[in-house]
Amino acid sequence: MERKKEVGTFEVICGCMFSGKTEELIRVLKRSFIAKQKILVFKHSSDIRYSQEELCSHNGLKISSILISNSKDIFLHDLADVNVIGIDEIQFFSDSICDDIEELLERGIRVVVAGLDLDYKKRPFGCMSKLLAMANKVTKLTAICTKCGHDAYYSQRLVHDNEVVFVGASESYEPRCRLHHIIH
Repeated sequence: MERKKEVGTFEVICGCMFSGKTEELIRVLKRSFIAKQKILVFKHSSDIRYSQEELCSHNGLKISSILISNSKDIFLHDLADVNVIGIDEIQFFSDSICDDIEELLERGIRVVVAGLDLDYKKRPFGCMSKLLAMANKVTKLTAICTKCGHDAYYSQRLVHDNEVVFVGASESYEPRCRLHHIIH
C-alpha cells in the first residue's frame, strides 16, 4: 500500500460541564482557519441550546456548524479539500463514530472533538472511553466547583431525571469536585 502524503491526527478535548470544552474546540478550529486550512464543524443535533447553525460556548464564542444526528452524515458533505473536522458533543454519538473517525484519519484529515468524558454518575459517557484510547492528543479540562472553589471534575445534575442524556446548561448542571459531587 502506498503511503499517504498526509496522515490524519485525532484530538479529544474533554472534561465536565462548564470546563470550557467548546470554547477550546472553537479556539483550536479558529487557529486552523487562520492557518488557511479548510475546516468543517459538526455538532450533535440534540444540542440546540444556543443555536442551530452555530457551535456556541457558554461564554458566547461562536463558529458556524452543521447539525447531525448520525456520524455517517459527515460523509454526505464534500470532504475533498477539508483539512480539519471539528465535532462537539461527541459523547452523544453512537460507537460507530469510532470507525467514522478512523475513516477520516485515513483520508488525512485532522479530527478534533469535544465532549463530556463522564456522565452525571461519574461513569464513562457513551463512546468517550474508546475515543480517548484512540486519540493522539487528549486535553482534559477542569471547571471550578460551585461549592468550594476547588477544581471540578464532575457534572452535578441539579434536576432529578434518570436519563443519561439530558441536555441542559446552568439551570440543570453545576461543576463539582469529588467532595461535593452527589449521585442521586
